[in-house]
Amino acid sequence: MEEYKVTVATGTSEYSGTNNYIYVTLVGENGQSERTILDNPGLDFCRGAVSRFISSYKVCSPAPLGPLLLVRLEKQRYWVEDNWFCRYVTVEPPGGGIALTFPCYRWLIGDVKVEIREGTAKRLCEDTSPQLLAHRKAELQERQTIYRWTAWASGIPKCIDAKTEADLHQDVRFDSEKRSDFEGSLHYKLAIRFGKSWDDLEDFKRCFWKLKSPIAEYCMEHWKEDWFFGYQCLNGSNPRMIQRCKELPGNFPVSGDMVQGSLAPRTTLDKELKAGNIYLIDYAIMDGVPTNVIRGKPQYIAAPLCLLYEHPDQGLIPIAIQLGQTPGLDTPIFLPNDPPLAWLLAKIWVRHSEFQVFQLLSHLLRTHLLVEVFCVATLRQLPAVHPVYKLLAPHLRYTLEINCRGRTQLVSADGIFKRVVSTGGEGLLVLSQREYKVLTYRSLQPCWDFQQRGATTLKDYFYREHSLMLWDAIHSFVSGMISVYYQCDSDVVEDPELQTWIKDIAEEGFVDVPTFGLSNELKNKAELVTLLSVAIFTSTAQHAATNNGQFDWCAWVPNTPCTMRHPTPTDKDAVTMEMIMDSLPDVSQTCLEMAITWHLGRPQPDAVPLGQYPEQYFTEPQAQEVIDRFRKELKDIEEHILSQNQGLELPYLFLLPSRIENSITI
Repeated sequence: MEEYKVTVATGTSEYSGTNNYIYVTLVGENGQSERTILDNPGLDFCRGAVSRFISSYKVCSPAPLGPLLLVRLEKQRYWVEDNWFCRYVTVEPPGGGIALTFPCYRWLIGDVKVEIREGTAKRLCEDTSPQLLAHRKAELQERQTIYRWTAWASGIPKCIDAKTEADLHQDVRFDSEKRSDFEGSLHYKLAIRFGKSWDDLEDFKRCFWKLKSPIAEYCMEHWKEDWFFGYQCLNGSNPRMIQRCKELPGNFPVSGDMVQGSLAPRTTLDKELKAGNIYLIDYAIMDGVPTNVIRGKPQYIAAPLCLLYEHPDQGLIPIAIQLGQTPGLDTPIFLPNDPPLAWLLAKIWVRHSEFQVFQLLSHLLRTHLLVEVFCVATLRQLPAVHPVYKLLAPHLRYTLEINCRGRTQLVSADGIFKRVVSTGGEGLLVLSQREYKVLTYRSLQPCWDFQQRGATTLKDYFYREHSLMLWDAIHSFVSGMISVYYQCDSDVVEDPELQTWIKDIAEEGFVDVPTFGLSNELKNKAELVTLLSVAIFTSTAQHAATNNGQFDWCAWVPNTPCTMRHPTPTDKDAVTMEMIMDSLPDVSQTCLEMAITWHLGRPQPDAVPLGQYPEQYFTEPQAQEVIDRFRKELKDIEEHILSQNQGLELPYLFLLPSRIENSITI
């Protein structure tokens, strides 16, 4: 009789354990072991348990099994149904030797059989056993019935076929603690209601007493200052809009005389344009977007153009604002030397447009919805043993559920945006469709993006510096991992599962976007490395840059209002404080904006930082070495950012690696 020692690890989250019957069978090239019930007395299958700390199980076989291929786990009900989350199984061969690890990281639900493979990553061509090939095929067939594409709306990326998060498979759902925290926090904050306009800007402090942060308080003190407006264009929640202005747009007739007072001595607008010191933020995408109606009252939007100047002493400052795309008597150009309230209201309107663009386009579309395409394609086309599946899986955690919740609770016809945001309802979809039409794959690569926007030399552009460091670290990490499993370009070309995966991404996920520029085939290692780097960078660093600071910049609502209740001003001299207060969100809208940005932007209680992999999909030493190098590089980046920010009055820490989640979970 051959005797194998088996240990089993149960998940660490609440309700991961089970009191149901668990059986194991070892499957080798030469046969199968006895079907063995794992019934040692004790708490072997309670939350977080690893059976070797209690006692290993003995699994016997009448003859040597040869190389182990699979571990078959079975769960059967005992009295009541009790689901079980298995992390991994280890098997020590007869006579001792190196134990083999079989990663699982799956829920066993109902009376079910699950077969898991040893942890070594393998491409299809490396599997020669008929049993393993059949297992690989069956796994994908099952997944393709569970995870299906659907179109939530036309003109945006496809998504998972699930009407609500309850329709998702348990393997991609929130853990119990995450679910309780998310729902409890959201419902509590959305219960805050008041119902009238504010009387004065100081009144906004009345709902600023509990939910606040150091940056939010700093914002409250400095939001009217031009340098702070410019700083947010570089390092706020939407730092990807600013672009160098080589010549003024034809629909933005700013003259040199208009802005001369804002320029440094002995220079002109023409000189500064040629020197590359003039920048533009253009919200043309907002023009004509349908507006919301909240409690029977119409809301308003604008499509501003904002000209900025990198002043040698003051930094980046706004020097001209036009609140519409068509110049004219009713669309004046606002200037810093205008009446102070007129200039302030013009900046508020720009920041209001900023809220719409960063929430719906920079955040929702360009991170959440984009990464969901990778989620669905990976689950459908790559078996768990594939190296690319193992690489991506930790960076896709929780994304399907948070996106389902976003579609049903945030941007649905009766969601939070409809209640509080000026583009809620039809407008948010129109805005997303416009952005999707012009979205390009290259714009998701930060090095190319900064060059395309002419934003490579702006001073104090911390977002640019930190994101480029993180891109380089992620790209190096991905390159190292891919080189472990793909020795040459032909290995990529001849991997049928990988080619089916990219075809699913390009033709199913990113459908009807002719300018996107992603091929439906991978022709070499470099293309694969770049694509995977885009997926991981977007799900980690880019999401952190747009999501993590939203409460900081939006909590003081006049700085980034979610809606405007009065049309844009047409006469600079007619702007009064009463007009500003009539335009800004009312008490109820203010509280909701604070609540939702706090809820979505706060650190998550079960966050897994970038580069940490509690679920160990890779078991090979070569892969572990690459992960260790990645962690070392992230540690160096962390130390650099902390050193750079030491003593700064306004630190930029949103891209600190320890504060970046490994996936989009909120």
